[in-house]
Amino acid sequence: METSASLKAIGAASAIEEKLREIVGAASVRAASLADAISDQHARIVVEPGSDQELASVLRLANEVGLAVIPRGGGTKPDWGNTPTRADLILSTARLAKVIEHVWADLTVTVEAGCTLQRLQDALSQHGQRLALDPLWPERATVGGVLSTNDSGALRLRFGSLRDLIIGVTIALPDGTLASSGGKVVKNVAGYDLPKLMTGALGTLGVITRAVFRLHPLPKIAQSFSARMSNLETAQRALHSVQNSKLAHAAMQVRAAGDVPPEVDVLFEGTKAGLAAQATHLKKSLDPVVVAEAPASVWSARQELWFTSDSAVIAKISLLPASIANGMETVRRVADHHKIRWKAVAEATGIGWLRLDGSPHYLHVAFRELRTEFESRGGSLAVLHRPAGFAPLEAWGNAGDALPLMRAVKRQFDSKSTLNPGRFVGGI
Repeated sequence: METSASLKAIGAASAIEEKLREIVGAASVRAASLADAISDQHARIVVEPGSDQELASVLRLANEVGLAVIPRGGGTKPDWGNTPTRADLILSTARLAKVIEHVWADLTVTVEAGCTLQRLQDALSQHGQRLALDPLWPERATVGGVLSTNDSGALRLRFGSLRDLIIGVTIALPDGTLASSGGKVVKNVAGYDLPKLMTGALGTLGVITRAVFRLHPLPKIAQSFSARMSNLETAQRALHSVQNSKLAHAAMQVRAAGDVPPEVDVLFEGTKAGLAAQATHLKKSLDPVVVAEAPASVWSARQELWFTSDSAVIAKISLLPASIANGMETVRRVADHHKIRWKAVAEATGIGWLRLDGSPHYLHVAFRELRTEFESRGGSLAVLHRPAGFAPLEAWGNAGDALPLMRAVKRQFDSKSTLNPGRFVGGI
């Protein structure tokens, strides 16, 4: 027989669900399924608002009644960060998918958070423009999700990071306030640069509902080149040579794995005549290394690290650009010692992506060793994916002196820890 306490709990839950249906409509509220789980946390309900006002109202209600809210876009990165300490309601942006305004003459676009990157790029391409961004899984990843995870690829070398490309944002705060900052301002939150603050915050401060980006023209032609190096030190010298030249490259990366010789990839964009000149200059710069034209698929190497990843640890690396070779040599040494396989892609900016394959025990030991070495050199190693059986580990590593400030900002924006509780640095 149900106890009176459990009956009250069921009644309260039913009343909350009814209020949610009144806000967004009955068709946009459903029970969460196993497919909606975040790591080992299972939410009770999924809500899909149809406007930023509806989203803000749902968030206010959840905050008032003490529900833990997990914002979700395309669901491409559920493992990133720590496992949430609680998960009651998944707040989906699936219905917020419009390209609101493309001012092509000013090279800006305003877009809702649930729009996928591929859909946005398709719309921009009709005017010969693009968002110069190459995140993972663009056909499914959404604007809000990409911003929240700060996911960008090798194009950041030429066009800057997400924080350079975003010029305005609108967010829903836990108390139901809609706040904007930057371009197309509706209401400012004094004292905070919201676009930069929300980028990489993993949805722990507010829920992004729309964003404004600066755009760039689509290139007339793009051409990739690859050069196989004898060792990582040679690859590092090649990076320096290209970076210190007058070449106008858009992206550059190093691919390395196990005992396979590393390869350096370079991307050029421009006109046919311009690319021919760039190719000639590149070959002279890297002589006597052989430089050959490469397929565009080399820039998918980062995404390929996730293929059949059930037995792998996948991590994001941050190093000084001049320390890429040393970082990869450290990975090689530790991996060989523990008899685990490894593969890495490092961009010329010093941001890299690492995959380790092996038994969960040795993966855990090796990862801890690598994190200690990377952090001792001013770098970082953040877990993005971990296999079953991998012992608990702080996803982000040591936040150092920044953690008290991060906690203070969290309290300012989300005093009840309603949004993604525990998922960010230091369990914020």
